[in-house]
Amino acid sequence: MFSALTGLRYSDIAKLTWSEVFSDASEHSLRFTQKKTEGVETLPISELACGLLGERMAGSEKVFPNLSYSSWQNLKLQQWCLRAGISRTIKFHAFRHTFATLQLSLGTDLYTISKMLGHRDISTTQIYAKVVDKSKREAADKIKLTL
Repeated sequence: MFSALTGLRYSDIAKLTWSEVFSDASEHSLRFTQKKTEGVETLPISELACGLLGERMAGSEKVFPNLSYSSWQNLKLQQWCLRAGISRTIKFHAFRHTFATLQLSLGTDLYTISKMLGHRDISTTQIYAKVVDKSKREAADKIKLTL
């Protein structure tokens, strides 16, 4: 769920330490080095995402110390999705896609989403715009006038 609320990759969530989490009464953010791009990122996070962090520990401690990624975890995720009525094969990375698609659907501009995902090139993010365009077309086609 943390990935769906932040857009972070598994690799960045797994290595996230408390020294990279900044939180006060009005603002919550992460400042970390992305594993894939090695770029330093500052990512504002929502109150909801911050609530998933749990009790603050020492700076060098991992935020999610028991997080693991395996075929067993993917199987459990798939079973969870099937119970929710989702028949597609879903893996952890799908939460990152969910974040981007939800942000677009809620009106966040492509440039901001690109920065939040840590994409170096906005063309990588433009893939998500096609998903939203398809959803718009499907929504428009739902209303049919019968004369």
